[in-house]
Amino acid sequence: MATTGCMTMDTAMGDDVAYVDGAAMYANRTIVANAANSPIHTTLVQAVAAAGLVDTLNSAGPFTVFAPTDEAFGRVPAATRTSLMAPANHDMLRSVLTYHVVPGRVTAADIAARIRAGNGTATYTTVQGEPLTFRMNNGNVMIMGMGGSSAYVTQADVMQSNGVIHVVNGVLTPGM
Repeated sequence: MATTGCMTMDTAMGDDVAYVDGAAMYANRTIVANAANSPIHTTLVQAVAAAGLVDTLNSAGPFTVFAPTDEAFGRVPAATRTSLMAPANHDMLRSVLTYHVVPGRVTAADIAARIRAGNGTATYTTVQGEPLTFRMNNGNVMIMGMGGSSAYVTQADVMQSNGVIHVVNGVLTPGM
């Protein structure tokens, strides 16, 4: 999997730390706590709050989150983003967001092993209920959504106390 960050040991804190766009993501913090500190996930954090998913993603989990960056959300038409954030459409927003979440702690190694075992593709069912399909493309993991959307994992295995985040460069849409 391609990565833009690195995993290091923070000797002052004694905790595993991954850096997302220069911001420390501590393995002993929840998905929401770390995402809130990420400078490239502000739209995702706002959407999670608007959809009422903060408590869920702060719970024990574990969850695997394929976390779109602000740049990825920026490629979604502005009218669509605005509409999804409207209170009347929070069920649809919740559906899109939970389509980025898989139950359990699924690491990059798990995904790669399943792709190999599946003769080039792997499928995981999301919390939303529909599948995501994974395959390798030029050495990078590509994710394909039901709605014709796709994304690449740009940073894998950002460990959290209640799961793992994989940073992705696209917003995945279910078969709404």
